[in-house]
Amino acid sequence: MEFFFCFLLLSAHLLLASSLVQFQDNGLTPKQVSIHLEVHHGQSQLNHSTTSSLEFFSPKILEKDEQRVEAIRSRFSNKNLSNIKPELVSTPLKSGLSIGSGNYYVKLGVGTPPQYSSLIVDTGSSLSWLQCQPCKGSCHPQVDPLFNPSRSKTFKKFPCSSPSCSSLKESTLNDPGCEVGSGACVYREAYGDSSFSIGYLSQDVLSLTPSETLPGFVYGCGQNNQGLFGKSSGILGLGHDKLSALAQLSTKYGYAFSYCLPTSFSASKPSKGGYLSIGSSSLAKSPFKFTPMVKNPKIPSLYSIDLTAITVAGRPLGIAASSYKVPTIVDSGTVITRLPMPVYTALKEAFVKIMSKKYKPTEGISILDTCFEGRAKEIVNVPEIGMIFQGGAALPLNGHNTLIELDEKTTCLAIAGSSGTNPIAIIGNYQQQTFNVAFDISNSKIGFAPAGCE
Repeated sequence: MEFFFCFLLLSAHLLLASSLVQFQDNGLTPKQVSIHLEVHHGQSQLNHSTTSSLEFFSPKILEKDEQRVEAIRSRFSNKNLSNIKPELVSTPLKSGLSIGSGNYYVKLGVGTPPQYSSLIVDTGSSLSWLQCQPCKGSCHPQVDPLFNPSRSKTFKKFPCSSPSCSSLKESTLNDPGCEVGSGACVYREAYGDSSFSIGYLSQDVLSLTPSETLPGFVYGCGQNNQGLFGKSSGILGLGHDKLSALAQLSTKYGYAFSYCLPTSFSASKPSKGGYLSIGSSSLAKSPFKFTPMVKNPKIPSLYSIDLTAITVAGRPLGIAASSYKVPTIVDSGTVITRLPMPVYTALKEAFVKIMSKKYKPTEGISILDTCFEGRAKEIVNVPEIGMIFQGGAALPLNGHNTLIELDEKTTCLAIAGSSGTNPIAIIGNYQQQTFNVAFDISNSKIGFAPAGCE
């Protein structure tokens, strides 16, 4: 049976890559143990010697980033995008774009014996899935072999009558389907840039290391998949939902995780390799400053916080405090940070006032309209932008977090305005790079610490 499901919903692609998996024990009790995975930029899938920053941060990537933001905004405005029915197709759809991604990926094993796959880690979605043979609809190109369920001794499909199948509506915002004849539960997951996956809700053994496994891991066995997944095999969902990988792992390691995203190869200041740590003990490794998580009933699975102020070169923007009072999320899948238009306008004016004394402003590209002539490596003494959150937590952003090189002549501020009738703020992954970011779900707080990748 072939499925095609095209719709727009919330997502964020946090492409997480791993060449090494380590288990940290240190003699701790189970919930004090953490799993530590190396993280690399998704662009590492491509040949850096032939890929320029212009090809990477192209208008196409920025346009897809904007589509994702529009989908998130629609969720906050209560626009109903669920319950769209799947359509049958007679020919396979086009595969996902084979270009790199602006995000990160990690490699994990599924099945008995384990088959290892490079999975996108997504803080903006809950259900995990990977491409599975026989790909009844379409599978995009991936660097790893397709997962073969018939080779796993522990693979099972969920029936439509199962409680896990009933939980899909809460996790994906779409009603589950039921395959005629087999009675197998069918999931439908879609993302803000028109990417999607459809397949069977399944369970199997998840291997974090050869010795550390999670039996009965609930995930989607994707039969029809299309979109901006780079060359990954699928998604590892870390959203705040009971079907997420984080929730399933929390019974053993604790309900928390942290990461550090290394800079992309095009950044002016390359960083060391990043990491993803799952477990409560991962929060003890850095001097975090925390801000409370905000409960948003419209999208409870997202990680929301309160942005209270922004400074440029140490000076506040001088705008009303009410300008910051919009839904704000920390989203490692959105590349470019978005700010409500009054805040962005004030930030742009303050930033240009300082930068234009040494660098000539130039025409913007796509969603980025605060641009200057020159290469990123040639632009020095960039004024620090401080993002301050409730409780005193902050992100002090310097050049490698603020400037993005779009071609050999143009470097832009990697922040854009969020317009429309329902403005939102999103702290994107470009601003999070090189910081240690902690998600303490048990205590409802998010923390930031500098030099996280070192």
